[in-house]
Amino acid sequence: MRTRRVEETRIFGGEIIMTRPAVRHILLSCVSGIALLSLVDAPAANAGDEPAGDQPIVGIPLVGIAAAPQAAGDEQDKDKNRKKSEAAKAQEEVEEIVVRGFRPSIERAIELKRSSTSIVEAVSAEDIGKLPDVSIGETLARLPGLTAQRLEGRAQVISVRGLGPDFSTALLNGREQVTTSDNRGVEFDQYPAELLGGVVVYKTPDATLIGQGLAGTVDLRTIRPLEHGRRSFTANARAEFNEDGSLNPDASSLGYRASATYIDQFLDDTLGITLGVAAQSTPTQIEQFNSWGYPTLSDGNAIIGGSKPFVKSDDLDRIGVLGTIEYQPSETLHTILDISYSHFDETQILRGIEFPLFWSSATLRPGYTAENGLVTSGVFDGVKGVMRNDRNDRNADLFNIGWNLRYDVNDVWSVVTDISYSRADRKDRLLESYSGTGPAGVGATDSLGFAQQKNGVFAFTPSLDYSDTSLFVLTDPQGWGGGAKPNPLTQAGFINAPKTNDELTHLRFSTERALDSNVFDNLTVGVDLSRRDKDRKIAQNFLTLGGATSLPIPEAALLKKTTGLKFLGIPSQVTYDPLYLLDNVYTQVPIQLSSFNVPQDWSVREDILVAYTKLDIDAMWGDVEVVGNAGVQAVYTDQSSQGFRVRGAEVGAGTAEGGFEPVRDGDKYWKFLPSLNLIFRFDEDTQVRFGASRTLARARMDQLNASLALNANITRLTSTDPNQSFFSAGGGNPRLRPTISNQVDLSFERYFAEGAGYFSLAVFYKDLQDFINPNDAFLFDFSAFIDDFLSAEQKAMLGTPLGIVSGPTNNGKGNIKGLEATLTLPFEVLSDTLDGFGVILSGAYTDSKVLLGDNPDPITVPGLSKWVANSTVYYEKHGFQARISHRFRTKFLGEVSGISATRILRTVKSESVIDAQLSYTFETGPLEGLTILAQANNLTDEPFVTFQEPDARLVIDHQSFGRTYLLGASFSF
Repeated sequence: MRTRRVEETRIFGGEIIMTRPAVRHILLSCVSGIALLSLVDAPAANAGDEPAGDQPIVGIPLVGIAAAPQAAGDEQDKDKNRKKSEAAKAQEEVEEIVVRGFRPSIERAIELKRSSTSIVEAVSAEDIGKLPDVSIGETLARLPGLTAQRLEGRAQVISVRGLGPDFSTALLNGREQVTTSDNRGVEFDQYPAELLGGVVVYKTPDATLIGQGLAGTVDLRTIRPLEHGRRSFTANARAEFNEDGSLNPDASSLGYRASATYIDQFLDDTLGITLGVAAQSTPTQIEQFNSWGYPTLSDGNAIIGGSKPFVKSDDLDRIGVLGTIEYQPSETLHTILDISYSHFDETQILRGIEFPLFWSSATLRPGYTAENGLVTSGVFDGVKGVMRNDRNDRNADLFNIGWNLRYDVNDVWSVVTDISYSRADRKDRLLESYSGTGPAGVGATDSLGFAQQKNGVFAFTPSLDYSDTSLFVLTDPQGWGGGAKPNPLTQAGFINAPKTNDELTHLRFSTERALDSNVFDNLTVGVDLSRRDKDRKIAQNFLTLGGATSLPIPEAALLKKTTGLKFLGIPSQVTYDPLYLLDNVYTQVPIQLSSFNVPQDWSVREDILVAYTKLDIDAMWGDVEVVGNAGVQAVYTDQSSQGFRVRGAEVGAGTAEGGFEPVRDGDKYWKFLPSLNLIFRFDEDTQVRFGASRTLARARMDQLNASLALNANITRLTSTDPNQSFFSAGGGNPRLRPTISNQVDLSFERYFAEGAGYFSLAVFYKDLQDFINPNDAFLFDFSAFIDDFLSAEQKAMLGTPLGIVSGPTNNGKGNIKGLEATLTLPFEVLSDTLDGFGVILSGAYTDSKVLLGDNPDPITVPGLSKWVANSTVYYEKHGFQARISHRFRTKFLGEVSGISATRILRTVKSESVIDAQLSYTFETGPLEGLTILAQANNLTDEPFVTFQEPDARLVIDHQSFGRTYLLGASFSF
């Protein structure tokens, strides 16, 4: 019987430790896997032997490996056994060497990439509680083929190989995560970076990777105390501030980050614990210009339709705690319990003036200036501005618990069980408060000059003093709630209060068997059962003045200091506390549909069974060592959604006087996901990887929404054409299937400098099927709604119960392909005088062609930048460390916030972000273990800019975040 491998490199806790393989899975549940035991456990065939019936399950290449000449095979087996024996001996004799710093973290990440059987990218902590960047999102964005979209100045959502957050998933210690977002995309700023030991991004899956994404899978990993192997304590503290100070007088300009981690072992190193806590308060100051859009004048020139600029102060407060208990009383029993919790509060204070321009009753004064089809300067008369004093609050909680138990029955069999639960709850309150010179049609108006600046934003020259509290009152300046109509609803403000809950339970069993084969050395068979429930509800309320059309701004609400849109030429505006008005002035009037034609409340349930089988490959092909795995997942999905529709027979349906009727729908289906990973090791430093797999990305949760906005056209009652029938609707599609990718990966890797450097070149191709078209239509049977809409006489006249629903379908297809190159180079390989210097370079090119339905024009895939580049130059020696990092991406289609907390897609301009870091660690003496640190983020004050295609001058959103600085220290022992 061949010796099973027990070597595996761990990258966590600031050291390299060789241990037994990480825990895999338990008990079997896949009948096909059991059948394979009798096939692959037999000795390999000699050259010329007839192959057994179904033996070559992985195709011709593996048959070729098994059929190597017998004499060579014997020698190869002896050589491999000798190497394994030496490795085992070395493992027994290894001494613990604790190495900290950026350079060692690079080497640990390289070793994990090198030894993984999948194509991965990895990040290792420099020390306990310290990833290379201040956030997980920024760390991930520096990896080859990965990019981040900045939201509120933070790298929050990740794209992998040109596909946005809807196409990738996140795991915590190998367990699938729920999200605080409205959909599946993970917002990585929810996870405290200080509590992580490393991150692995899988670009190719294997059959045991549960919760894998179509584009990639991000596995966040915490420290394992027994693998860490020593008592450790680390504390970090940093002060944080923005160069712009505070843009609002009632917001703070100072923040902090603090964390502590304790690791220890007990009972002769059979029991280990990890305890961690991390807290932060991060202020961000944002100067934000926003345009309503750019309509066209009669002369063909584009003109700004309106503007909604703000000065925004964002404060993110988060506290996270982590606990791990690891127990291994013997060589055969190993169990781990992980618990983590993160509480997240974010407050945004926004003040500005909304200027309705061309899309209003204002008039454009003759004599304006136009350049290349765009009006770049001029004057609007009769402008009725809407003063805004807004506040957004977000409260989110994320809880995870997971328990894993592995039992080695004997030298051949092992069983594993893993149980986990994850829950995320989020509540938002988006408060808008309006003031103006009077209600619609009443009060002074402005003659507002405008001129476009070099950065694309429009600066303004007003004729009114927007800081004059005697001129401005609480009111509905634009008549959004009814204006001067009889019995108007004076909308002096508005509240959106969306709430999401996301729960996920996993139960996994698997078994693992060591095999006596010249090709396969291990078989894993398992089953994973999961249930996910996600729901979204939103309360929307008009803020009125109790029957009045205007009221003076209370003196108690006014702030002593004012703010203004100085970056746009308006130095000051009326500044007050909207929470005071909410508590003391406003009357809330609830609405149900507002201006939306689809009820926004929904819930989705997914019950998923994954049966999987994986064969680990360890063979020789001539003089080339071949390792990897082959496997398959059989995935059964039972998905359902509950939404709402208006009651068609009620008077006032769809208004505050109407009501809703529950709507339920769903689907059940199987998908089969095979995977193959092969590594051809030509020598110790050179290898080629090949991967082939099928992956899936499930539909967005809001696309599975069962809610319907029903329409009934009595003039079509007798029509028998479903395209012109009595019934029609708009909504989601609970029967959507996942987008499928059939993909191939090829990678060349060359390692050098004793594992401190490497070069890799990778290509990939993804053939996309069932791509979701969000703006399509499909046939629907409305029979269940007939009784609610038709009388007995009308039922007899109904031509057809079928009709069209405008909503998402799976009628898209296409492909994504790309090239990635990476170089990690320590400069001492060039010259000893450059010892300590080094560089990390990566670049990626990605292209796509995705067609929706019969439209011959390819769409832009959300999240895809054609060109991505990252670079880091560093120096580290004798405790001193300095590095500067740069990340660049070309334009892409990003998801941003729209009206009333909706999500919309906008084209984002290319961006280039530069960060820097300096630190010094005392390596000896009484201060040994102390590190002092200085960091600077966004050194060039790179803005986040969206624009209206195809002209980049038509800026929709321009956000400037300023430079952020951090100063602090850490202590470890």
